[in-house]
Amino acid sequence: MKRLALLATLALAGPATGDPALEHLSGTWADPAPYAYGPAFGHRSFTFADGAWTLDFTLSFDPAGAVPVFRFRTGGEYAVVGPSAAQPGAWEADFGEARKLVTLQHPDPEVAAAFGLAECGLEVGVETDISATGCGPWKSVAACPMDHDLLKLTEAGLHFGERPADNDMCAPGKRPTALTPAVVRQ
Repeated sequence: MKRLALLATLALAGPATGDPALEHLSGTWADPAPYAYGPAFGHRSFTFADGAWTLDFTLSFDPAGAVPVFRFRTGGEYAVVGPSAAQPGAWEADFGEARKLVTLQHPDPEVAAAFGLAECGLEVGVETDISATGCGPWKSVAACPMDHDLLKLTEAGLHFGERPADNDMCAPGKRPTALTPAVVRQ
């Protein structure tokens, strides 16, 4: 009788929408080496716990990270929504962004302007909450509360979608079609 009740409950719940391994990620995953973003280099560190995620991203002019430009942090809840039609073995995933924080790390105003950060009122070395206003390549939380992304777990690690040049993944139709190199469990 209990088994029948369990089966009925599962049937009412409908099919699973995502990969169970991806829906229940935990721990920290980071780039094993800086990741090339055009002429600059980024380092990503993702933390997952209980259906929530965070990103800590630093962009630098050099692969060693000795000349950083900015640091960006965000996070919220995430959900795996279904298999990707564009990328075999990958899943579509939606990453909520409850807060967006940026720290300008390079003192040259021309560098800030080149990255669209000149008009944001940022002070070098001071983390600023841009959730309400947005800043440069990041829209406000109200304008873009979620990134529509890809997620794939392989032997190499965890892959995300390749961000577009305009950094806009705010609508399902802007979901990437290519994957980044893997971040690895720390």
